[in-house]
Amino acid sequence: MHELVERILNGDKRAVARAITRIEDGAPEKQDILRDLHPHTGRAYLVGLTGAPGAGKSSLTDRLIGYLRKTHGLRLGIIAVDPTSPFTGGAILGDRVRMGSHALDPEVFIRSMGTRGSLGGLARATIEAIRVLDAWGADVILVETVGVGQSELDIMNVADATVVVLNPSAGDHIQTMKAGIMEIADLFAINKADLPGADKTERELQTMLDMLGHIAWRPPVLRTISRDNQGVPELWEQVQKFRDHLQQSGEWEKRRQKRRQDEVLAIVESHMQRRVKQFVAADEGWADKLTAVEQGTVNPYALADEMVGKLLK
Repeated sequence: MHELVERILNGDKRAVARAITRIEDGAPEKQDILRDLHPHTGRAYLVGLTGAPGAGKSSLTDRLIGYLRKTHGLRLGIIAVDPTSPFTGGAILGDRVRMGSHALDPEVFIRSMGTRGSLGGLARATIEAIRVLDAWGADVILVETVGVGQSELDIMNVADATVVVLNPSAGDHIQTMKAGIMEIADLFAINKADLPGADKTERELQTMLDMLGHIAWRPPVLRTISRDNQGVPELWEQVQKFRDHLQQSGEWEKRRQKRRQDEVLAIVESHMQRRVKQFVAADEGWADKLTAVEQGTVNPYALADEMVGKLLK
């Protein structure tokens, strides 16, 4: 067993931080760490919070942390996916100032992760970081997405429950988002509900849900005011009810089975990308051909076919 793995299983937060760093950096021991941790995963409840920038996802996450620690005494893992600095490659909002009050809690682990060019609102290493926090013993893992609007749909392939956070008077946003992010919501939270327009936004959401007809789970629409810590207990109650619904309907295990299958393909894809880079770097001839592609004298599709053919041999 890898030394870091043993420390993670014993609840060492520093070991968790180091493991996630090595995963993000693609360190040689990354696969050994994840392989040893895997038998100890699968227990945590994964809750995603997504929505447009400025909706108050970080503030609402901060209030959820406080509520779950004080009222339920749960061990929590938080992954906040932020935009990436074009200069350092790190998370621009990595200080997580809104969650700073929980940083010293031994039962709370908070990690910012830069998207590093990944679309879909999540970092490439997010799923692997979730595995580390799961093995660490987190009861609940909150994943806050970067907040890029309609494109951040990856969260539905990661979380057990997805909370879409909106603001009052978000009618225009609902129209532009309903073909994508609005349809992945298991719950809606109208945050900053003390502002004008909360009634209108709720009506529009309910109308949209009415158009779906009969569905096994109708996403509840809740109002929250994270600044005043209002609506957080009610939000968590609905998140728990959704978990009960999944387990009673059999969807809980179906979702997790599909996630495990998808993870295998993602691991293979990651391995192949690394192998291709090593293959290209090992032969200077490929660099010359890639330069020719840049200059427009070589067809990129033909070169790609040539690379794949030789790699498979």
